[in-house]
Amino acid sequence: QVQLQESGGGLVQAGGSRRLSCAASGRTFDSYVMGWFRQAPGKEREFVAAIRWTSGITMYSDCVKGRFTISRDNAKNTVYLQMNSLKPEDTAVYYCAERRGTLLRSEDDYDGWGQGTKVTVSS
Repeated sequence: QVQLQESGGGLVQAGGSRRLSCAASGRTFDSYVMGWFRQAPGKEREFVAAIRWTSGITMYSDCVKGRFTISRDNAKNTVYLQMNSLKPEDTAVYYCAERRGTLLRSEDDYDGWGQGTKVTVSS
């Protein structure tokens, strides 16, 4: 059974940076897509970014494009989310998720989820 474990959350000032990690285990991920989602207080969970394990092709939501970078280390089975120029509206619990197949944005298309890591951006 796949296990996803996020880490790296915490408190950061607006304009600062933070890197989140998602360690994956339980299977090989060659045909998989890894995604990052977030859920702010009182809001629905939303797509942030996704990456294909093998090709490294990425996709971003418009609200983070140019500020966040998703990457992966295949040898470590770990996906990263580098977050720069953070804004208070980036405050949320960040989740990583996995699916087999193509890059998609809907959380309904992802099968496995981590427990989340909280990021708080102070103004």
